[in-house]
Amino acid sequence: MPEGDTLHRAAARLEPVLVGAVVERFDAPHARRPHPRAGERITAVEAVGKHLLVRFEKGLVLDTHLGMTGSWHLYETGRRWRKPPHLARAVIEIEGWTAVCFAAPTVRITSQPTVRHLGPDLCDPAADLDECARRLQALDPDTELAEALLDQRVCAGVGNVYKSEVCFACRVHPLTPVGDLGDSVVTSVVVTATRQLRANLAGRARSTVGGRPGVLAVYGRARQPCLRCATPIVTRRTGRQLRSTYWCPRCQRLPERRPEAGA
Repeated sequence: MPEGDTLHRAAARLEPVLVGAVVERFDAPHARRPHPRAGERITAVEAVGKHLLVRFEKGLVLDTHLGMTGSWHLYETGRRWRKPPHLARAVIEIEGWTAVCFAAPTVRITSQPTVRHLGPDLCDPAADLDECARRLQALDPDTELAEALLDQRVCAGVGNVYKSEVCFACRVHPLTPVGDLGDSVVTSVVVTATRQLRANLAGRARSTVGGRPGVLAVYGRARQPCLRCATPIVTRRTGRQLRSTYWCPRCQRLPERRPEAGA
């Protein structure tokens, strides 16, 4: 699934080509009108959490959320697309180039992108990490950490891969209720998520293990040995969306809940 680092890399590819260019053709067959028109100039391309926004000079914004399946491609004019045209959800043609968003479940044309509710974007150097920690601690204390990390209202950009990787790096069981986390652990979780996301903005194969391209500690490694202790990694579907979560049962023990006073 595309996560915050993927969106920022896509924006970094599109921005120098699209910004300042004049639209020759725009098509978003499943998005409500009005659409940007030929002759309009593109003023900005930016990633905000898991949204990629393309802004046009007359105030319209193309807001795409890639979900599990979406991707942005950039082609020189005349080059063959790597995916079939029926999967195109947005097409922007400018002189010399075509930008195509494939298979995104959410494509909107709006003047007000739906990103105001998002928490600080951890890929943004200006992200307020203290605010992320505050939002994490403000959740229902019974919320499992794995679920909390996927809540884009807390901190934007963390997806299913980083959810598991951050918990492993911090030696926290992903099903630990956030109310059981101390202040130092909350800070460590936020800082680790930020560090991992930003370390993967350069476009190399995603890694969370000591600069080894393409190597992840736990995600996708069910039944393989833990890189710390060699215990087999386990996986389980967790949370309301039943997303796959990975952890080491030895390095990441689920703490016993303390009985409530008066119980």
